[in-house]
Amino acid sequence: MNVLVLGLGVIGTTYGYLFQKAGHHVEHLVRQSSTRASVSSLKVEILDGRTDPKGSLTRNQYNVHHQRRTSYDLIVVSVPQGRIAKVMADLRTSGIEGPVLLFCGFWGEHEELDRLMAGRDVLLGYPVAGGSITGKQLTCCVFDHIMLERQDRARFPGYERVEALFGSCGVGFERPHDMLEWIWLHMAINAGVGAVAAMYGDVEDTTRAAEQLMGSTRMLARVVKAIRETSRIVASRGVDLRRYRGEMLAYRLPTAVSAPLMKRMFARNLLTRRIMTLHGNTADLLFVCRTVYEQGRANGTSAPIFYKSYEAARDKAARRDQHLPDMVRGQNETA
Repeated sequence: MNVLVLGLGVIGTTYGYLFQKAGHHVEHLVRQSSTRASVSSLKVEILDGRTDPKGSLTRNQYNVHHQRRTSYDLIVVSVPQGRIAKVMADLRTSGIEGPVLLFCGFWGEHEELDRLMAGRDVLLGYPVAGGSITGKQLTCCVFDHIMLERQDRARFPGYERVEALFGSCGVGFERPHDMLEWIWLHMAINAGVGAVAAMYGDVEDTTRAAEQLMGSTRMLARVVKAIRETSRIVASRGVDLRRYRGEMLAYRLPTAVSAPLMKRMFARNLLTRRIMTLHGNTADLLFVCRTVYEQGRANGTSAPIFYKSYEAARDKAARRDQHLPDMVRGQNETA
């Protein structure tokens, strides 16, 4: 398949690397103003969970091909929600055609998604991978599956081709009852984790904050309570959480049971631990927290632990930004 990846970010590049290794042609559409506009190759260090549940570490090279075509079999869009409108407008302006796999968090409703896509075929998915890019080095980890919208709900003519694309890379699928609702719930879970981690940890060192969280039963107990509250915020949007019992099971157990179980899981599951420590974009993490926070406040949902955690994290980040030199703050805002 001919695949276009929007940008040269962690998720798109990780799966682009897998697609290329499986024999597909992958190109990247990178803004000329981006610091990665001239990147032609990346060193890749990947903790790979596709065949080994514990993850096998390999190192390789990824040849980055920049966009040359105007028509693709699939366009992978994995950007923060606030940038979706801009990248879709860029595709239209550039005359680039092809169906879209929207591979990121999206807190909006179906109607908003339809407006953003403006008639373009779109399939909802969610990656099960993570990492960071420093200079010309991609450090990442990937699991053996992704989350994908059910075919009967997708209205996506090329569904089987997307299945074949990921299948050729040894990546399977989990298909929730409703992909958009699942994304909301996943964002809410991330908000509970992120707010507590930032409340107690160092917002300038997210790796250290994640390590601190994963090693503390007390902090994980607060995470469990915060996630119970953020899931109620999702329910306040009309979502029946009974359809997502598997996702919520660990958080319904008493905290005296769930917190030690989570601590043990983080200690033993290197892939999950790696994702937690590699995600270093504080602005992205706090954006998810704020999105869920504002929805909860607007809907009048009781979530005192989550609200207090997010407000403490928000205030800590604001104090940090006040002390950043202007040049550093500008770099953080445009990264």
